[in-house]
Amino acid sequence: MANTPQSKKRARQSETRYTINKARRSRIRTYLRKVEEAIASGDQVAAAAALKAAQPELDRGVSKGVLHKNTVARKMSRLAARVKTTSAEA
Repeated sequence: MANTPQSKKRARQSETRYTINKARRSRIRTYLRKVEEAIASGDQVAAAAALKAAQPELDRGVSKGVLHKNTVARKMSRLAARVKTTSAEA
C-alpha cells in the first residue's frame, strides 16, 4: 500500500490512466471489429469505409501510448491487404 504522499498520488494517477487507456483500447477494438465484420460480409465498399474510419483511431492509440507503432502498422497493413482482396473476389 502507498505510504508517502508521492506514492499515493502515483497510485491515483495510475488508476486514472488505467481507466482512460481501457476506454481507448475498447474503442479501438470496436473500430477493428467493424472492419472485420465488413470484410466477412464481402462488401468491399463498406470494408474500405470502415478501415478509413479505424485508421485515425489506431493512430490516436499510438500517440496516446496505448499501442506500439509497429503493432498498429502491422494491423493496418494486414487489414488493408484483406480489404483489397475482398474487392478482387467480389
